[in-house]
Amino acid sequence: MASVSLNTVVTRIARNARKAALSLQSVPKDSINYALTIMADLLQSHRAEIERENKKDIRSAASKKLSPAMIDRLTITDTTIASMARGLREVAALSSPVGQEYDRRVRSNGLVIYKLRVPIGVVGIIYESRPNVTVDAAAICLKSGNAVILRGGSEALHSNLALVKLFRAALAKAGLPADAIGAIPVSDRAAIECLLRQSDYIDLIIPRGGESLIRMVAEKSLIPVIKHYKGVCHVYVSAEADMGKAIPIVVNAKVQRPGVCNAMETLLLDAALSLQSRRNIIRALLEKDVTLFGDPESRKLSPAIKRATVNDWKTEYLDLRLAVRTVGGVAEAIAHINEFGSHHTDAIVTESTSETERFLREVDSSSVMVNASTRFSDGGEYGMGCEIGISTDKLHARGPMGVDDLTTYKWIVRGEGQVRG
Repeated sequence: MASVSLNTVVTRIARNARKAALSLQSVPKDSINYALTIMADLLQSHRAEIERENKKDIRSAASKKLSPAMIDRLTITDTTIASMARGLREVAALSSPVGQEYDRRVRSNGLVIYKLRVPIGVVGIIYESRPNVTVDAAAICLKSGNAVILRGGSEALHSNLALVKLFRAALAKAGLPADAIGAIPVSDRAAIECLLRQSDYIDLIIPRGGESLIRMVAEKSLIPVIKHYKGVCHVYVSAEADMGKAIPIVVNAKVQRPGVCNAMETLLLDAALSLQSRRNIIRALLEKDVTLFGDPESRKLSPAIKRATVNDWKTEYLDLRLAVRTVGGVAEAIAHINEFGSHHTDAIVTESTSETERFLREVDSSSVMVNASTRFSDGGEYGMGCEIGISTDKLHARGPMGVDDLTTYKWIVRGEGQVRG
């Protein structure tokens, strides 16, 4: 597709999304919920069609020799479809923040002033690999009254277009504008730059994917961007840890799904933790085929641990590799996390109240956990139904972003003829 033609296509999608977003302002909330439940039903009834399109993407990924972790992120199974459908119904059941009034005040001149919660407008989502993001993002945007334009990775093009086709059918059946959910129908990377120039029609861009993609989006966008560059997540096992909790948490944080942004990438072991306890943790990871890179003290725990460099403390592996460092207590653990982490998700395993409170207070991350796996840093696990992304920014949202995070507000001023003197 010629660049002029591609820009025309993207502009048309963005313009139509703006019109749809304005139409959504007067749509009853029940109609939006109805569309979400219709989509949940369509996922189940069109399972074979979805999986057939997904297999095209998987075959292409295998031919390109993508990593097993990336193919895992790409694959749609019956379990994946059931999870997406469940997430849609959970989002439909959530209360909508749109239309809420708050921060009300009555001035001495009689003016009544308050804030009204409203949708952001049109949201562009740029993401890689995971087709379930297509459904999650569309659901959350729709629930919060926003139109959405989806640009998934080329590796999931067939899967994403199949899901968007179903969602647009669900919108039409519910009497809503189909253009409230749009997708860039080509894999050409130039389409991203076209999308990032649509500031007349798009209000917010949310990139989800590898660090290089997110940095490119942040650098080239003419539209505000909410992002996280990478997920260098930590688990610190204190000398005060209960080992019955520590080992399952560490193994789950690394092994349960290593190719996602909330998987642990660095394990911090307290030097005061017993030698046997530290060896037990390392053994549990090695038994799960995790390749370990450690500092000199950590390497004493097993000959299988390879030498770490300073780059390992900053690396998001996204597979069964893990950095291990021995630290001299909670203060050193906090210092390491704040220096090398990505402000995503970090956890402490301890039975000490003072350590817990210090860790929660001083670790500068969007999610901070106590005696729990970093894998819980997720909109669904936080009770949001699903999420549109995880932000490590401090404005306008932070952490897993749900329905509330895709709204803003406008001031409402009600008077009875007042004029300013």
